Amino acid sequence: MATGKASRTFGWILMGLVMVGLVGFGSTNFGGSARSIGTVGDTEIDARRYSRELQSELNAFEAQTGQRLTMQQAQAFGVDQQVLSRVLAAVALEDETARLGISVGDDQLRARIVDIPAFAGVDGKFNKESYRFALEQSGLTAAGFEQTLRAEVSRQILQAAVATGITANDTYVDTLYGFAREARNFTWAELPVSRLEASLPTPTAEELTTYYDANPAAFTLPETKKITYAWLDPQSLVSEIKVDEAQIKALYDERNEQYNQPERRMVERLVLGTEDEAQATADAIAAGETSFEDMVGERQLELSDIDLGDVSKAELGAAGDAIFALEEPGIVGPLPTDLGPALFRVNAILSAQSTPLEDVRDSLNAELAADAARRRVGDMVAELDDLMAGGATLEEISESHNMALDSIDWTSDSSDGIAAYEAFRDAASAASEGDFPEITLMSDGGVFALRLDALEPSRVQDQDEVADAVLAGWQAEKRLELLEEQARGMIPSLEGGESLASLGLTEVIEEGQERDAFIEGTPPAFMTELFEMTEGTWQVVPSVDGVLLVRLDAIVPVDQDSEEATTIKANFATQTAQEIAIDIENAFSRAVQTKAGIELNRPMINAVNAQFQ
Repeated sequence: MATGKASRTFGWILMGLVMVGLVGFGSTNFGGSARSIGTVGDTEIDARRYSRELQSELNAFEAQTGQRLTMQQAQAFGVDQQVLSRVLAAVALEDETARLGISVGDDQLRARIVDIPAFAGVDGKFNKESYRFALEQSGLTAAGFEQTLRAEVSRQILQAAVATGITANDTYVDTLYGFAREARNFTWAELPVSRLEASLPTPTAEELTTYYDANPAAFTLPETKKITYAWLDPQSLVSEIKVDEAQIKALYDERNEQYNQPERRMVERLVLGTEDEAQATADAIAAGETSFEDMVGERQLELSDIDLGDVSKAELGAAGDAIFALEEPGIVGPLPTDLGPALFRVNAILSAQSTPLEDVRDSLNAELAADAARRRVGDMVAELDDLMAGGATLEEISESHNMALDSIDWTSDSSDGIAAYEAFRDAASAASEGDFPEITLMSDGGVFALRLDALEPSRVQDQDEVADAVLAGWQAEKRLELLEEQARGMIPSLEGGESLASLGLTEVIEEGQERDAFIEGTPPAFMTELFEMTEGTWQVVPSVDGVLLVRLDAIVPVDQDSEEATTIKANFATQTAQEIAIDIENAFSRAVQTKAGIELNRPMINAVNAQFQ
C-alpha cells in the first residue's frame, strides 16, 4: 500500500516536470536528439532532463520571490550544482533498478498515464490527441516519455523499499520527552555581596599579575582610529542670528490654539434609542439601581468606545450649555445629539488656558533662530563641497567657515560628542587611511568632514596602564570567592534544621520548573546546574552580584502516558522517522553512485546552462 501511494504521488510530480517542459523547454533543443550530459553506471543522463529540472528550480524561485534569477546569479548561488546533484541521485537509483531488474508492467504504466490530468480531453477523460500534443510541446516522443515514466516508477519502488517501514525507537522517544519535560521543585535565596562578613585582604603583586594574565579581554583596547574632523553645528550659529519680531508674532498666531484654549470638559457620551429610554436610564442611574458603566456594558460597548476626550462647548453643539453648566464632574441628560438622545458623563473640568506672547517669546525666538541657522548651514554645503573637491584641507575650511576643528580617538564604542551622531559613526567606521574628506550632512542640519590620521590596532594594555582596573577586578572576584566560602559555611546549619529565612535570607520556593524555565534573579546557567543536582542536597551557585544557595527539594517525574504526552511523542516519532528515512535514502543513493561510477560531459552541461543566459 505504501509503495502504491508513493508511486501515485510520483506520477503527479513527474507530470509537473512535464508541464515545466511545456513552458520552458519547448523552445530549447539540442540538435533534435536526446543528448547526454554524462552517465551513472550504464545509464545515460538526458540533457533535457537536467534542463527541465533547472527550469523548474528557477521557476520555483521566481514564484517565491517575484524575481527572476539570471543564470549567472543561479550559478553564484550554486543552484545549477544542486540541480545536477539531484539529477545524479535520481539517475543512480534508476541505474540500480535496471541492474536489479525492477520494472513495472504495461498495464500499470498505462494506468498511470491515463490518470494524468494534462492528458485529459474536454470530458475529463484520457485523450490520445491531448497526450500527443502535450508530448510534442515538451519535445518528447511517446516512446521516450513512457520509457522515462517506467524508469521513474521503478525508481520509486526501490526508494520505497529502502525508506518504508522506518520507525523511531520508543525508548529514544520516551527518553527525549522525559529529558525535556522532567521538572524540579527547589528552594533558593540570594546571598548578596553586602552580606559579606570577611574583610577583603590586600592583594600581593603576584596575585594582581595572575588576575591580569587571566583576564586579557577586560584590558584589551579595541581598534582605535585617530580622526581629525571639522564640524559646523547649527547651534553654534544661533547667537549670531537676529529674529524679526514679526516672525515671532506670526509663529505665535499660527499656534494660537496651542497657547490659548477655551474651557473644556472631559466627556463620555452614551447614545440611547429613544427619549423615553434615555430618560428611564437616567432615572435608574440617579436612583442607584444601575450605573453608567453597567449601561455601557449592556450595549456591549467599552468606555473607550464612548469617550469623546476633552472637548470645548462649541464642539458639543446643542448639548454644550447643559454640560458646561455642571460645576463638578457628574452625569447630565438626556440631551439631544445628531445620533439621538444621549447621556453625558463629565469626568473632569479643564479651565481655560491663556499663554501670552511674552511667556513664550524666548522659546519661539530660539526655535526660529535654530531654523535659520540650519538653513544657513545648508546654504554653505555646495560651497564647502567645491572647496573640498578643490583640495582644501580640514584646517582651511574650518578657518574660512568658522567650523570647529577637533580630533577624536574613535572606537566602535564611542558615543560622546560628535560620535553621538549616526552619520559620524558610519563615516568613521568606513574611513580608511588616504581617503579624501567629504562634507556629510547630519540629522540636526549640521555638517562635518573627517580625516583618518592613524589607525591603532586592538591591543592588550600594559598592566601599569590599567593598574586601578586590575585592582578593582581582583577585589570584585575576591569578594565573590569569600562570599561563596561564607555560603558553603551556612550549609551545615541548613542541613541541621535551619531555614534560609531563619538565617536572614529571602527564601523563594519554586515548583514544577522545567529545564527551559527562566527564574528571575538567577544566572543563565542556573537551571542547567540545578538539573545536575541530587535530590535533597544544597549547592552554592555564583551569580552576578552575589551567590545563590539552592536546595533541590524534589525531582518531578514525567507522565509518559498522559494525553498530551501521547500526542507530542506520536508527532515527534513520526517526524523523526521521516528524517531517518530521508537520511537512509540519501546514504543509499550516495552508496549507489559510488558503486556505479559517474562520468560527466562538462561541455554539454555548459551548453545546457548557456540556453538560460
